[in-house]
Amino acid sequence: MKVRTVRLGDLAHARSGDKGDRANIGVVARDRASYELLRRFLTVEVAAKFLEPMGVGDVKRYELPGIHAFNFVIEKALAGGAGGSTRLDTQGKALASAFLELSIPIDDTRD
Repeated sequence: MKVRTVRLGDLAHARSGDKGDRANIGVVARDRASYELLRRFLTVEVAAKFLEPMGVGDVKRYELPGIHAFNFVIEKALAGGAGGSTRLDTQGKALASAFLELSIPIDDTRD
């Protein structure tokens, strides 16, 4: 099996925000092929592992195939939320930029 990695930002755009101590990251694939790759390889497990150093809670992924997008909802993402957090990014606005640096492992083996 031949595996390579691709930067998420090369396949998609992203935007993030917050509601209380919960954040979301919307990921919109650049095209249908990128969406299909991300559907397969940008899993909840991959996202949770990437966000793990932040001490976040559960991560959920919602698919929006009609617009080639995903919405990741991250529990306990902001150390208490905008009003109670001492983090620099209390509203989760920088999460999308960080997420775009995620390396996506892609199996280049053709089925």
